[in-house]
Amino acid sequence: MQEEVKIPKERIAVLIGEKGNDKRRIQRRTNTKIIISSKEGDVLIEGEDSLNVVIARDIVRAIGRGFNPDIALALSNEENSFELLNIQDFVGKAKNQNIRIKSRLIGTNGKCRRSIENLTGTSIVVFGKTVGIIGTIEGVSLARRAIEKLITGSPHNKVYKWIEIQKPREAT
Repeated sequence: MQEEVKIPKERIAVLIGEKGNDKRRIQRRTNTKIIISSKEGDVLIEGEDSLNVVIARDIVRAIGRGFNPDIALALSNEENSFELLNIQDFVGKAKNQNIRIKSRLIGTNGKCRRSIENLTGTSIVVFGKTVGIIGTIEGVSLARRAIEKLITGSPHNKVYKWIEIQKPREAT
């Protein structure tokens, strides 16, 4: 089986890593072969086991959307998941709206992003026009809903309180 993923050219070096270490780690962890076209940003993932190919694809996509390879490798654990939200799906293509929403999600010195990460046990990256989330399935779901609330205008403090209220429900 094989999958093809396109990632931004500026993220190819991160995917490969120093002396190819990150690419090799992904290949070993997922038992796949990764072929990278540096010119176009095309990444071809091949493997015998379709589940491993899908896991490798998600790891490559996560790195392409701004995640550190060490965090993206957490996706090799089946308890973790990766979700990508496109900011334009919520606010359209207006550049100033995208900038405003990204600022809201990141917060002053990254405070908002860090708060949601800490409250939900996830890793969040705001990159380009997307927001990527990696964590447990429950944590990702909670973080996604919190981010959607922020994008649609809910005040930060109300979103943080909402997460605190939801957390006990998620555990049951």
